[in-house]
Amino acid sequence: MLTCALLASALPVMAHAADITGAGSSFAAPIYGAWGADARSAAGINLNYQTVGSSAGQNQILAGTVDFGASDVPMDAQKLENAHLFQFPTVMGGIVPVINLPGIAANQIQLDGPTLAAIYRGEIEQWNDKRIAALNPGVKLPDTAVATVHRADGSGTTAVFTGYLARVSPEWREGQGAGASIAWPGGIGARGNDGVAASVRNTEGAIGYVEYAFAANAHMVTVKLKNHSGAYVAPDMDSFKSAAEAADWKDASHFAVDLLDTAGAGAWPIVSPTYVLVPVPTAKADHGAAVRKFFGYALKSGDAAAYKLDYVTVPATVKTEILRQWDSAK
Repeated sequence: MLTCALLASALPVMAHAADITGAGSSFAAPIYGAWGADARSAAGINLNYQTVGSSAGQNQILAGTVDFGASDVPMDAQKLENAHLFQFPTVMGGIVPVINLPGIAANQIQLDGPTLAAIYRGEIEQWNDKRIAALNPGVKLPDTAVATVHRADGSGTTAVFTGYLARVSPEWREGQGAGASIAWPGGIGARGNDGVAASVRNTEGAIGYVEYAFAANAHMVTVKLKNHSGAYVAPDMDSFKSAAEAADWKDASHFAVDLLDTAGAGAWPIVSPTYVLVPVPTAKADHGAAVRKFFGYALKSGDAAAYKLDYVTVPATVKTEILRQWDSAK
């Protein structure tokens, strides 16, 4: 179990600081780390966050072992109601394919959804396969064997990635489907975004999928993807924002907005929010108030930290509605 220590030791210890615990998404771990460090001094909140994956995050909040769960996959509306949980997004980000091909630069390779699905289905075994070559005229592709890397743990990142593949590839939809844990056709399994990144870096010919911040921080080689409008776009803040701007927030039940393969001209096709799940009302009133104070601070004052870590922030109008609904939730 990888634990994110979110408390900066250099910050002064505050008297009567409230302690809260959270667990779940590795995608969200960097921003909760940054917000946790800031909130210790600014809001008097000590946060301990465990990076255990989205599935475990949902399970732990349902079991009542943490003060909030974190998941890249929104919980089913009926399950939320039965468990008396309130769900809201905190930030958004892109899920990006990363590759290890010597001599190939970042975003030099172009892929479309069906080809990416064929790679993960094991139908494309060499990087110079004619289907990849057809998308990359003029690029000298090596005959290196393809090694797919996927998450071995229950993962919201996997749910988003396989959700995209199921949307763009009928063969994937009918054969593998989408979910936080699926039966992969083959390849290398690794735990967490950092585990996938490490496996790709250490395996020539590898392709994996990680949250963009992990790829950017590790200077990994990303690819361009063909989006809904037919354009090949690079993963960056502009393409993520284009996807977020095309989303239908008003009709999103429990804030579970769909950002996959949106119609924005410059939109990156694999974008997702990450969500927080909190009990309402909480059995621990003091902890519930501290969690509300922490995320109230983060939503109002945490944008700079999010931008620094390559996350897209939730629109201001949505933040206002989150806090309004949270305060009135019963």
